[in-house]
Amino acid sequence: MIVLGIDPGLKNTGWGVIEQRGSRLRCIAYGCIATAPGRPDAERLAEIHAGLCSVIERYSPAEAAVESVYFSSNAKTAFATGQARGVALLAASSLAVGEYGPGEIKLAVVGTGDADKRQVQYMVRALLDLPRDPEPDHAADALAAAICHVNSRSWHAIGGERR
Repeated sequence: MIVLGIDPGLKNTGWGVIEQRGSRLRCIAYGCIATAPGRPDAERLAEIHAGLCSVIERYSPAEAAVESVYFSSNAKTAFATGQARGVALLAASSLAVGEYGPGEIKLAVVGTGDADKRQVQYMVRALLDLPRDPEPDHAADALAAAICHVNSRSWHAIGGERR
């Protein structure tokens, strides 16, 4: 099964594609859609949508994992991230989509919900047997979301419950 992970953001939307075969995970590709500040938001959102649609067309994932919005003290940033997240959900609307919070993703990949960016990058590299930490960190976060999704599916497949 091929899974697309998405870490949405107006400035940077990370994406990562992994393949699951049994209990093995393999990284297929990852990257980041960077949009230029100063351009109209509508153009930036269209660029994110087109980029994600291109990734979906190229790698044909069956499912997607989208990180939910982290609400910080900056409402403007949270709103822009929410818009990017909406565009990501639209681009992935033809796929089965799982949505996961940042703490849930970190817990699934690192083992603690308050892991920092470096810890996430390190564990993504280790779990996917990559030669180096995936960069930028937005792409690593997207790969982590995909790993979280696969782990969540496996948990549900053996009769586990979310608490």
